Amino acid sequence: MCRKLIIVIGVTTLLLAACSANPINPSNPAALTPYLTLTPSATSTPELGFATEQAALPTSTPFTYIVQAGDTMGALAQKFGVSLDALIAANPSVSPNAMPIGATLYIPTDKNNPTNESTPTPVPFLITQINCYSTLDGGMWCFALARNDSDAALENLSARISLLSADGGLVAAQDAIPPLNVIPPHTSLPLTTFFAPPIPVDARPRAQILSSTSLAAGDARYLPALIVNPQTEIASNGRTARVTGQVSLPANVAAAKTVWVVAVAYDDAGRVVGFRRWEGTGVASGGSLTFDLTVSSLGSRVTRVELFVEARP
Repeated sequence: MCRKLIIVIGVTTLLLAACSANPINPSNPAALTPYLTLTPSATSTPELGFATEQAALPTSTPFTYIVQAGDTMGALAQKFGVSLDALIAANPSVSPNAMPIGATLYIPTDKNNPTNESTPTPVPFLITQINCYSTLDGGMWCFALARNDSDAALENLSARISLLSADGGLVAAQDAIPPLNVIPPHTSLPLTTFFAPPIPVDARPRAQILSSTSLAAGDARYLPALIVNPQTEIASNGRTARVTGQVSLPANVAAAKTVWVVAVAYDDAGRVVGFRRWEGTGVASGGSLTFDLTVSSLGSRVTRVELFVEARP
């Protein structure tokens, strides 16, 4: 069985000539290259949306799960110790025969479960900052930085981000998820979501932790990928950063069919100002794959970039 290993590397930055940003469709958060805008952050103070372990939902309350490739309703019902009928009933808008990857499922507690298992309580993690940035089309990206202080990797993280008006009214609310399936131990990765326009530029965010589960050691769904020879070039205006390197696999593991590299950009105050996910075509056992991506800032100048890699067979 292959051991799971996801590596985060803090990359030393080099100040070089400007690099061009890659455009995205802002209605699709999975595209992961934010629009470049000079609009200031709607908030840079974490107390506006600060969430702690106490914000995690208790066992008696349903929590959410993000559908992954290969998931079925029956397998998830067995995994979380609930009946299939209860799981289907809790998710009337999701077809049990064609669940889209990335869909949110509500996992109910079933006290009549014959195995006497209860719905798991989300494993605590911290949200240490929330920063939201208006885009040129009137939408808003929000980044809630999740910190995993545990000794185990965490999977299926999600948080509910609510945007409040100046008078405290609810403008919009939706779930935020990380760009990778897993957050390694003792690291941080942003939970992200894009609010479609129109969103007031002064909207203030709050967050509530919804879900997270510990990843068992030796989980065969993840491979021990490494990032090799990372290089970062920050544009002279600090608006973009180009990151290159290789993803490498040991020779004694299975080939990777899916490879993701995520770059998270920070400013000099330690705020998340942008991120990008690069998707590779796969890596052979003992082989390597070159990646090249550009991440743009939605706020102030980029001063450093952190890299994460995830590989799956």
